[in-house]
Amino acid sequence: MALVPALAGPLTLPVVGSPLFICSGPELVGAQCRAGIIGSFPALNARPASLLGDWIAQITEENATFAAAHPDRPVGPFAVNQIVHRSNDRLEQDMAVIVEHRVPIVITSLGARTEINDAVHSYGGIVLHDVINDEFAHKAIDKGADGIIAVASGAGGHAGTQSPLALIREIRAWFDGPLLLSGAIAHGSSILAAQAAGADMAYVGSAFLSTHEANTAEGYKQMIVDSTAKDIVYSNLFTGIHGNYLRGSIEAAGMDPDDLPVSDPSAMNFGSGSGSEAKAWKDIWGSGQGIGAIQDRMSVAELVESLRVQYDEAIDRLAAVTARPELVPTA
Repeated sequence: MALVPALAGPLTLPVVGSPLFICSGPELVGAQCRAGIIGSFPALNARPASLLGDWIAQITEENATFAAAHPDRPVGPFAVNQIVHRSNDRLEQDMAVIVEHRVPIVITSLGARTEINDAVHSYGGIVLHDVINDEFAHKAIDKGADGIIAVASGAGGHAGTQSPLALIREIRAWFDGPLLLSGAIAHGSSILAAQAAGADMAYVGSAFLSTHEANTAEGYKQMIVDSTAKDIVYSNLFTGIHGNYLRGSIEAAGMDPDDLPVSDPSAMNFGSGSGSEAKAWKDIWGSGQGIGAIQDRMSVAELVESLRVQYDEAIDRLAAVTARPELVPTA
């Protein structure tokens, strides 16, 4: 099945920049779009809520101005992420703004609801729903989502535990629509690997945390550059839902990352769930396992160009491997 127009490009890379709580704002999202990928931000990042419409208008206008001045450059569309969980008391208000501004792509998380999908479809938008297993993927499509984001083991923030290869294969066994893969993707070769596994696009988040345009604390940006997969801790303590966090930020909050208690999932929250003054995302910093590929702090444009070069090199390596005569099946 061909990708829906909102995802089909033209793009520099088959990448959606995932919404980063606190860290994604108009500067980061606009830079992602103008670098030729799809940018996104959580609606909850716009605080107070009255800023959401201003952010959407700013991104739309700046992207249009750039596209007019650079007709030869791909400019990606943008997406807004909605937390559908009952704890989000802004959901209805933010959805009204999204519909008013006809946001082209809406990413839903922590719950699939038919009325949310219907609202986006009313003006021609599409909905991508993020899931951590095949069961949730079925539920999302049954309730009207247009595509699936498979959040596999190693992804930043709230992440699942399944191998990306297993998760993609289970979903592709019955779903031929838009499918994105998230999980430790911070290198161009990993983008190609996601496609080879059966995904249409890669969903990349942690790699953008250290970029100049991200609304990320300076210490957070440097910790991304300095850390590798061994520095990622998987815990549900901080929000009630399991996620991946930087070991250094947990230690800085005075906790032992190797001896964290388990939180009550029914008490899910997006602030302090740790019994300390440290708050998830603000003090306890999320990150995926792929950050070992991030060696420098750079602009979004520089990062996307680096990913593009790596992606093209990976294609060349794959072509060289498949051209080997001993790998060609005989009749």
